[in-house]
Amino acid sequence: MTRCHFVTVADWRADELREALDLALHLKREQRAGISHQDVLQGKTLAMIFQKPSLRTRVSFEVGMTHLGGHALYLGPEDIKLGKRETTEDIALNLSRYVDGIMARVFGHDTVEELARYATVPVINGLSDLHHPCQALGDMLTIREKRGALRGTTLVFIGDGNNVAHSLIEASTRLGLRFRIACPAGQEPDAEIVAAARAVGGTVEIVHDPKEAARGADVLYTDVWTSMGQESERGDRRKTFQAFTVDVDLVETANPECLVMHCLPAHYGEEISYEASRLPNSVLFDQAENRLHAQKAVLALLLRT
Repeated sequence: MTRCHFVTVADWRADELREALDLALHLKREQRAGISHQDVLQGKTLAMIFQKPSLRTRVSFEVGMTHLGGHALYLGPEDIKLGKRETTEDIALNLSRYVDGIMARVFGHDTVEELARYATVPVINGLSDLHHPCQALGDMLTIREKRGALRGTTLVFIGDGNNVAHSLIEASTRLGLRFRIACPAGQEPDAEIVAAARAVGGTVEIVHDPKEAARGADVLYTDVWTSMGQESERGDRRKTFQAFTVDVDLVETANPECLVMHCLPAHYGEEISYEASRLPNSVLFDQAENRLHAQKAVLALLLRT
């Protein structure tokens, strides 16, 4: 087994990702049927480290631990001052003596890698500047639910090659989806991540015309143009990406019943129009819910043993 942390999607083999999706779907169905899973992580504690504010990440992990019978401990930016008041290595070693797992939502990806290097308990990447694996797993669950299967699906990402795009590339190429990104020149995804994804036999296309990219799409996915930490660049980025809005016209270029996806929060009128976000085939809030179920599966698989 390769599974001891969940720092990137590529940490897990394709069969391990499918196992997680199967378990997520099982947990979701049983929760809706009123079946309790309080025994799964009874007595377990998850430390949640946050350098960035969050709605979906904090609530979904905290609720997920509660559903599974465990406890989640919130550690905000001022609680431990990760890497400032104390080294990341020492924080990892200390927390490992207290808790059964660590989830970290951080700025630099090297921070979560360092936590995983020194922790003796599982580490889950709740978001870093380079990867967002929990989001991608929840998205794969959503696509599977809505389309019935993942293999053969064409997923088109409109925007920059950011952390969400990187994790979607890794998930798509391992689970049989075709991935295509439309981005402005100079905003392509990380070349090493793309090369590694292609090396496992995946299809990754990079184009610079949103309408060209949208043709044949089964999923149209977008994300904010300006991520946390890039606020000073917002004006320039709005100019760079002004032709990359997912609106109703672009959705109509894609395949009939194409899913519209966004990991949220959304800046309506920028990366997506409000009208496109509320189309019948929009699944933005299904995605948000499925973060809970996908992460419960990850927690159960990593913390139960």
